[in-house]
Amino acid sequence: MIEAVSKRKILVARLAMALIIAFVVMGVTWYGLSGDVQQRILQNLLDRPGGAMTFRFVLQPIMAAIAALFDGIKDARTGRSPYFWTILTNSEQRGNRLREGFISTARIILLGLGMDLIYQFIVLKEFFPGEAVITSLLLAFVPYLLLRGPVARGARWWQGDRPTDATG
Repeated sequence: MIEAVSKRKILVARLAMALIIAFVVMGVTWYGLSGDVQQRILQNLLDRPGGAMTFRFVLQPIMAAIAALFDGIKDARTGRSPYFWTILTNSEQRGNRLREGFISTARIILLGLGMDLIYQFIVLKEFFPGEAVITSLLLAFVPYLLLRGPVARGARWWQGDRPTDATG
């Protein structure tokens, strides 16, 4: 059985999604999608880990790993199928599972958006909203996506349990 999500977590996830959409629209409107823009985005993303505020490259993935740990253990206890594998192969469950993950990482994503906004104003002296979204998702959602399934498998192995429900 899947536990109910609090209204507060849903509100935070909606806020994160609204900001992501607004930032993407702002970025495309302000800067477009030309090859030069894409090159600048790639270069700026590659420069971030060595610059100011590098602690976020450790902080956000650790926070995402903690969220993945809790959710992976819940998956193991309830016998749910591996998270990332379900997203890749089960079109019926894909939306619900992605929504679960986004709700679990929404606060981390919001934190990432805020930290990247500060970073950009300090280092770049300009705001590139699309880059803030990319950085935040790479540091918050991607680690969660990659770790939740292996955590669930490890928890199943540790508990010595076999999953009872591989559909969900």
